[in-house]
Amino acid sequence: MIALSVLDLVPVREGSGPAEALAETALLARAAEAAGYKRFWVAEHHAMDGVAGGATAVVLAHVGHATATIRIGSGGIMLPNHNPFVIAEQFGTLDALFPGRVDLGLGRAPGADPRIGQALRRDLGRVSEMFPQDVVELRALLTGEPDIGLRATPGYGARPELWMLGSSTFGAQLAAALGLPYAFASHFAPDLLDQALEVYRRQFRPSPTLDKPHVMVAMNVIAADSDEEAALLCTSMDQSFVALRSGTPGKFKPPVPGYRQTLPPSALAMLEHMRQVSAIGAPRTVADGIAKVIERTRADELIVSGATYDPAARRRSLALTAKALGMIP
Repeated sequence: MIALSVLDLVPVREGSGPAEALAETALLARAAEAAGYKRFWVAEHHAMDGVAGGATAVVLAHVGHATATIRIGSGGIMLPNHNPFVIAEQFGTLDALFPGRVDLGLGRAPGADPRIGQALRRDLGRVSEMFPQDVVELRALLTGEPDIGLRATPGYGARPELWMLGSSTFGAQLAAALGLPYAFASHFAPDLLDQALEVYRRQFRPSPTLDKPHVMVAMNVIAADSDEEAALLCTSMDQSFVALRSGTPGKFKPPVPGYRQTLPPSALAMLEHMRQVSAIGAPRTVADGIAKVIERTRADELIVSGATYDPAARRRSLALTAKALGMIP
């Protein structure tokens, strides 16, 4: 059976705040662990009222202490926002706290507008130019290869599992060149999925940590007792995406019956396009949708995204999905 993991944005729901969001993320991670999911990843976003995962390494420490066996990691750290030395220290610390459980997924997108980039004291105008160099420097700080004359403590000798993330062929090419596993963000940017995976597999060069290509595909998954219930739960995500694309992001909203019928054709088309790599419905519907993605991509792993306004509904979604795929009895 293919390995299944969870991607969480630490959503802040309407009527609540970051404290509640962080508490619910810990409960979600425990539910994922109990259901047999392999990894629990948190994504870095900044200055968004509806997302509380900006201090990603801190959130991962919280999740790590709330769980015992599931791997925890970043999906991802947006490296253009950070000095590689600081990330080496942070993830070296996590590796010391939770040895053998830490993943370090790296992304090239800033995850914020230019004002946030300036607040983080990084030159976002040089993202494409500096990103490969920063990845190599970060790996050197962790492994000592090559020797750059600096040692992060904690950091040097730590062994987080390094991943490259992407939604284009750029990340695929870099992952292939460095011999890293590659995760594609098809849950919100599906257009180049097939092309990027082909490039990654064709150009892959073995490394000391990986001898053959290893692909993870992200998809939206919401399972409920019926297709109709899952579609209703999904309207909270729909509202979030529409608000984000219209420049009015906010906290995560309750589901709205018939929401899609209220949208103009352009917004509806955007949602349909973005949700190409999704499985939303009753357990059988979800299992069939996942099987189609596996057949299409030949993925080695899948990571499921998909928040719900009611946190208990997402925990149940993870359990229903795991049961539908035979991960739990």
